[in-house]
Amino acid sequence: MKDKVEAILFTTGKFMSIEELASVLEVDKEKIKQALDQLEKDYNKRDSAITLQIQKDKYKLNIKKEHGHLSNKLLSSKEFDSPTTKTLAVIAYKNPAIQSEIIKMRGNKAYDHIKALNESNLITSQKQGRTRLLKLTQNFYDYFDIGEQELKEALSKAPLKNIDFKKLLEQLPRAQ
Repeated sequence: MKDKVEAILFTTGKFMSIEELASVLEVDKEKIKQALDQLEKDYNKRDSAITLQIQKDKYKLNIKKEHGHLSNKLLSSKEFDSPTTKTLAVIAYKNPAIQSEIIKMRGNKAYDHIKALNESNLITSQKQGRTRLLKLTQNFYDYFDIGEQELKEALSKAPLKNIDFKKLLEQLPRAQ
C-alpha cells in the first residue's frame, strides 16, 4: 500500500488528503494513514532529497528545503522567459494587481505575459471596471513551494524597481 500511495503522490505532485488517496485506491482511510505514517518514517530515515510534506492534513512529496533552490532555479528559468518572469514578479509584489498598472510598468508586451501566466494557472484575471484584477492562485504557491505569508515577507524586503524574481525564489525559505 505504501508504494501505491507514494506513486500517487509522486505522480500528482500536489497536496492530497487521506480521503482523496483512499478514494483513488479504493481502500479504507486507516490503511492510507498507516501507509503515510510509514512513508514519513522512511523519508525521515533516508538520505534523500525528497521528503513527505504535510500541510493542513494533506500530503505531498516534495524536495527538501536545502535543495529547493535547485528546483526553483530550474523551473523558473525553463518555463518562462525573463520578461514574463519579471511581470510575474510585479504581480506577486502587488498581489492583487490591477492589469492597467502592470501594463504601464511593464509595457504592452505584458498582455502576452499575463495571458501566458493565466494559461499556466499561476494567476487569475477577473474583470474589474475597465481593467482586470490579477491575483496569484494556489497553484502559484504550490508551484514555487512557498506559503503566502513567506512570499509577502520576502517581497516586503525587496524594492520593486530592482526585484529579480528568479533570484528571489532561490533565496526564499521553503514552505513547510
